[in-house]
Amino acid sequence: MPFGQAVIRRAGGDVTIVATGWMVHRALAAAEKLASQGISAEVIDPRTLAPLDLQTIFSSVEKTRHVVLVDQGTRHASVSAIIASEIAEHRFSSLRAPIVQVTARDTTIPYSEPLEAYVIPDEQRISSAVIKLLKQ
Repeated sequence: MPFGQAVIRRAGGDVTIVATGWMVHRALAAAEKLASQGISAEVIDPRTLAPLDLQTIFSSVEKTRHVVLVDQGTRHASVSAIIASEIAEHRFSSLRAPIVQVTARDTTIPYSEPLEAYVIPDEQRISSAVIKLLKQ
C-alpha cells in the first residue's frame, strides 16, 4: 500500500463518498444499492490519515460536486470532520450542496450487538444520506 495515497474503490459521477476504516465496505455496499437506483457513487478510501491524500478527494469533489463522508467515529470526534473542513476551505466553490456526514451516533459504543448496529452507520443510512443530498 503506497503510504499517503488514497484509492478510488469505485468510480462514479454523481456523488463522492469518502469512507474510512471498515466503513469502506459499507460505503461500497451502499454504492451498489444506489447504482440499482441510477445513482453513480464514487467511493474513496483514504487509507492513511496522516498524511491525508486531499488531492484525490478534491479531484473527485470537483467531478461530482456532492460529498458524503462516512466514519465510524462520532460526528464531533471523527476524521470526517477534518475532511469536511478541508473540503469546505479548499473546494467550497465546487460544491452544489452541503457536505453530509454519516457518522456514529453521539454516544458510547454499546456492547449489545443490536444497539451497536443502531449506533454505527450502515448501508441504509449511507444510501439515505446520498439520496437526500442529491434531492437538494
